[in-house]
Amino acid sequence: MTDAEQQYESSNPLYEKSYPSNGAAEPAGESEPQPDAQQPQFPNDEAFAAAQLTLRALVSSKEAGVIIGKQGKNVADLREATGVKAGVSKPVPGVHDRVLSVTGTLEGVAKAYSMAAQTLIDSPPPSASSLASGTTSIRLLISHNQMGTIIGRQGLKIKAIQDECSVRMVASKEMLPNSTERIVEVQGGAESIRLAVWEIGKCLVEDWQRATGTILYNPQPKEFGSGGYSGPRARTGNPADFESPDGADQTQNIAIPADMVGCIIGRGGAKIQEIRRVSGARISIAKQPHDESGERMFTIRGTSDENERALFMLYEQLEHEKVRRQMEDQEQDE
Repeated sequence: MTDAEQQYESSNPLYEKSYPSNGAAEPAGESEPQPDAQQPQFPNDEAFAAAQLTLRALVSSKEAGVIIGKQGKNVADLREATGVKAGVSKPVPGVHDRVLSVTGTLEGVAKAYSMAAQTLIDSPPPSASSLASGTTSIRLLISHNQMGTIIGRQGLKIKAIQDECSVRMVASKEMLPNSTERIVEVQGGAESIRLAVWEIGKCLVEDWQRATGTILYNPQPKEFGSGGYSGPRARTGNPADFESPDGADQTQNIAIPADMVGCIIGRGGAKIQEIRRVSGARISIAKQPHDESGERMFTIRGTSDENERALFMLYEQLEHEKVRRQMEDQEQDE
């Protein structure tokens, strides 16, 4: 593998990894999930086109203004042309990002993101100055548990999407704060972005069950979340937001890096016991790694609210451990 293929993107603090389209092997840790017989089957593109999907993207405040347009004209035209429901989250003081949410058929969602991309190309905000003429960037929010489906074994799927759609894709390695979502950035022209969103959407609708229990990213000031769990957050899935009967138990599997398992279990099992007690969920931990990545599978069982509390606490503990290790590394460097 060349030095260029090993280079990590440094344009933002997520330490993103760019996947080359030359067939180079992907780093360990991302593996395509095995087919699930219970998942819906899509025999052809017509079936995919009609599948329901909610796909969110992170946009800057200036990009949001361009997408919305004067008096909401641009987003209204987008809704009328594609038949989707689309909107941008309200601005939060001191926060420069907002969330664009698009819900509809896969065909409509892909077209909607293409229209949003074309609007950004026609009226680029200052932040887009570094991109090539006629191109823009869309930062899609993807559930951590679905990333393996998009990346594929040895990165083959994400490389294929890049080649077929003439886009550049960058998958973040870290989850966004207080959430279980990661960013997949797609760079290219409007039509290329439409094709890429179509291919990504096909992966998501086939693998919708893995998205159940996702803690959605909600842009907040940096100090947000320090006080602990703030209540259940919306779940996402495909078709849009599947719900189970109130009180019905659900099962959620999440993979935890092997070197982080200890911080979640805690000394003498104290931390995992606390998570079980506070969340009300039953949590079991696989004794052995579930694949060559070395990750251990955590199985969470409980009501939707109990599972979401447990997921939030698990990922909050991971965030705390990452910060602790970063500070430790900085002290060693000094």
